[in-house]
Amino acid sequence: MKPILTLTLNPSVDGSAEADVVRHTHKIRTSNERYDPGGGGINVARVLAELGAGACAVYAAGGATGGVLDTLVGQRGIAFTRIPIHDDTRISHVVFERSSGKEYRFVPEGPLLREGECAAVLAEIEGRDVDWIVASGSLPRGTPPGFYARIADIAAAKGAKLVLDTSGAALADTLAHGGVHLVKPSHGELEKAVGRPLPDADAIGAAAMAFVAARKVDLVAVTLGHEGAILASREGVVRKEVPQVEVRSAVGAGDSFVAGMTFGLATGLSPREAFVIGMAAGTAAVLTPGTELCKRADVARLRAEIGA
Repeated sequence: MKPILTLTLNPSVDGSAEADVVRHTHKIRTSNERYDPGGGGINVARVLAELGAGACAVYAAGGATGGVLDTLVGQRGIAFTRIPIHDDTRISHVVFERSSGKEYRFVPEGPLLREGECAAVLAEIEGRDVDWIVASGSLPRGTPPGFYARIADIAAAKGAKLVLDTSGAALADTLAHGGVHLVKPSHGELEKAVGRPLPDADAIGAAAMAFVAARKVDLVAVTLGHEGAILASREGVVRKEVPQVEVRSAVGAGDSFVAGMTFGLATGLSPREAFVIGMAAGTAAVLTPGTELCKRADVARLRAEIGA
């Protein structure tokens, strides 16, 4: 199997730590600090590597923090290609408050991508011989909303399958354009994409199936947090629940789901079987603290619990 290419236009250096209490004005003394390479596609590549699949992370990064990101990705043993940009790569930070069990997440908007930098990303993807492309994460400032639709066209031209995980105008525009194999919105993201409330599982499933029926996308996997997930395909709608677990951090759960399901599809499993792996990976991610992601052993155990 060829390495799965992941694309991250707005990556980050992800820091995490713990504190007894988070208070304004006062210095907050932290412990258990760690730093990880982050951003949707990079997280997906990390989980793919954990599951045993080959992955190559393509991302746009710049400044001193871009070099730090390269180091962190390389330390994880992940092949990568950095598209240089003028602005600094963002730094995100997560603080877990031990006294309350709450998690505080600080996520900057990120850099401004210039026209030539966007063109360089497209050229890099066009030149790759791949079967799977995972485009994941927000579009940075300066990137047109139709950018992921252009990626869909590139994937179609080379016979590759595109997996998309984004939100807002980027999600709505790409769904309207079509050419996506798998899209993974959350409940809230799907509501924004269709422009109306989706109050229950039936409404969510119907909205997801409308995209499948219109042949805009082959598979729509809607994540519902601790309530499980819904899969819409040409075979119909499936809803499955997840085991209730102790949540240590929600960071990267959606990215882990995308990686798990992509791994299943790329290794020849049916959409439903791949869906279960995605759910297992997403659930396994919340078992780990801070910016750490899912563990292979947890994914295997939870996959068995969720069942076919």
